Amino acid sequence: MENVTVVEHPLVQHKLTIMRNKDTSTASFRRLLQEIAHLLCYEVTRDLETEMIEIETPMQKMESPTLKGQKAGVRLYSTCGQWLA
Repeated sequence: MENVTVVEHPLVQHKLTIMRNKDTSTASFRRLLQEIAHLLCYEVTRDLETEMIEIETPMQKMESPTLKGQKAGVRLYSTCGQWLA
């Protein structure tokens, strides 16, 4: 299938197994679903473009990656419903 990503990460698989268990409570199911959504967020945002900017650390200046096109102080609301600084 095109445009389908199979996530085989051990943490996701573990949480899915617990969710599928008939003895898992509704509250645990919902918590696990939220945890899996957070883990999938990393997969969804894996290919965001970055660019190098100069920052000053407590020790020295350095080049460090940041999300491309983001202004200082502007936050990106990702497709998975989480704020990225």
